[in-house]
Amino acid sequence: MKKIMYTPDAADKLRELKRAISQEYGTDTAKKIIRSITDAIKGLSDYEEKGPEVSKIFDVITDYRYLFVSRNYVFYRIEDKYIRIINLYHEKEDFMWQLFGIDTTPKETIDYWD
Repeated sequence: MKKIMYTPDAADKLRELKRAISQEYGTDTAKKIIRSITDAIKGLSDYEEKGPEVSKIFDVITDYRYLFVSRNYVFYRIEDKYIRIINLYHEKEDFMWQLFGIDTTPKETIDYWD
């Protein structure tokens, strides 16, 4: 069974998510959402290939996998001794840009806002 390791960015993002949810919806809601995310992450210890490979879903070369939990994408990598949690992104965030530098904004949107 591999250990779960969080990158500093992922740990910070999880804390920020909890803070933001607490402010907007209350502490109890924040605890429930964070627990659902961390429980899903802990479940990777039992079944590390639970999340699909990013490279098979999106046109990008990477060894990342992801889970979609409570409206958040959790990106992770399977390593020899660890399952490394790379980062978390809310479904409204442009994770393709933030992770891989790939702009997914349609040309029509760019033309409209220019």
